[in-house]
Amino acid sequence: MAGTLTAGREALEKASPEGVRDATAADLVGGSAPRWVVRPRSTEEVSAVMQVATAHDLAVVVRGAGTKLAWGRDPERLDVLLDTAGLDRVVEHAAGDLIVVVGAGRRLDDLGDDLARAAQRLGVDPARTGTVGGAVATASTGPMRLAHGAVRDLVIGMTMVRADGVVAHSGGKVVKNVAGYDLGKLLTGSFGTLGVITQVAFRLHPVPTGRTWVTGVPSSQVVVREVVRSLVHSQVVPSAVELDRPSGGDCVVSVLLEGHPDGLDARAAEVAALLGRGAERSGEPPSWWGREPGGGRADALLRVTHELAALTRVLDAVARAEAASGCSAALRGSVAVGTATVAVEGSAEDVAAFTVALRASSPGFGGSVVLLQGPPGTTDLVDAWGPVGGLSLMRAVKDQFDPGRLLAPGRFVGGI
Repeated sequence: MAGTLTAGREALEKASPEGVRDATAADLVGGSAPRWVVRPRSTEEVSAVMQVATAHDLAVVVRGAGTKLAWGRDPERLDVLLDTAGLDRVVEHAAGDLIVVVGAGRRLDDLGDDLARAAQRLGVDPARTGTVGGAVATASTGPMRLAHGAVRDLVIGMTMVRADGVVAHSGGKVVKNVAGYDLGKLLTGSFGTLGVITQVAFRLHPVPTGRTWVTGVPSSQVVVREVVRSLVHSQVVPSAVELDRPSGGDCVVSVLLEGHPDGLDARAAEVAALLGRGAERSGEPPSWWGREPGGGRADALLRVTHELAALTRVLDAVARAEAASGCSAALRGSVAVGTATVAVEGSAEDVAAFTVALRASSPGFGGSVVLLQGPPGTTDLVDAWGPVGGLSLMRAVKDQFDPGRLLAPGRFVGGI
């Protein structure tokens, strides 16, 4: 066994000459510790690393900024942590075509600075600002999803490396090129279980010349629902509609309006009228805007999806789950697109009970409940992902892409 491990380490060093080291406590994936960390500098080196993994039966988890490594289940086994920090180059920014091609390891905040010089932006702003590859792999967006769509809608091309080291490309770097488009969609949200994303081509949007936020506290949850529904169908065309419901507190709604400054006043006045008495306008977002609830101190985070018209039922379901579990919970999210994050305080048993109770109500709000992360042992008590449609098809895809189960084995839905 020792000889096999030594051979594996030596092969990794040949595959990525400057980027192999022993793992430390800082490299944990949830509660799992890898043997080694490898930092390839190109798609070719990633290919070589995965060829070594296949030859030596080494299980691999991909890491970007590491902000979401605790999401989902711990991998069944883990030998190599593949760090994408060396894949951080902006390959091409075709400003005239509103296209950028960028390495998966580029941090989103750094990419934002790159694009801002051309008055452009990528409509991806997740609460945990990680890397390009991490945002795609976890399908993480943020408030701008209402204006620009989900991550999968912004990806127009991708380069990935299969578990056996074969390099594959999909799409291209022009918006109208749809060749291989399904591959990019397939890997978006796959949590690194189907391939290693090394490069992504995105479509961009120009930065508006004017921005303003209107924030208010509607008088009841029913009014909140009606306000959100009215905003979605109104001609004010909000770029984002966010809701903050602290544990035991009133719901606060904040609306982002963008466009030419001359037209913002009338639109802001219309939004303020919808939000009701006391609504305020500001050139800056509220302090909680685009951040996870719980202030980063919550014991657990859940992702909830819901039908737009069922917002009141979601809020009621959260309150019932609090009562059933004894937990306190705060909800925050992009309710105009039917997605929110719930932060929960409690032990593993309490969080599991909260998840079960909220999931039992999910048919009533037409959505799903995913336990992103919780205290150690929580996923032994409750399935992190819950019921998933098409699971047999997803397993078949996993078998085709990664028959040896080398990429994040067991971390995704249904033990994929």
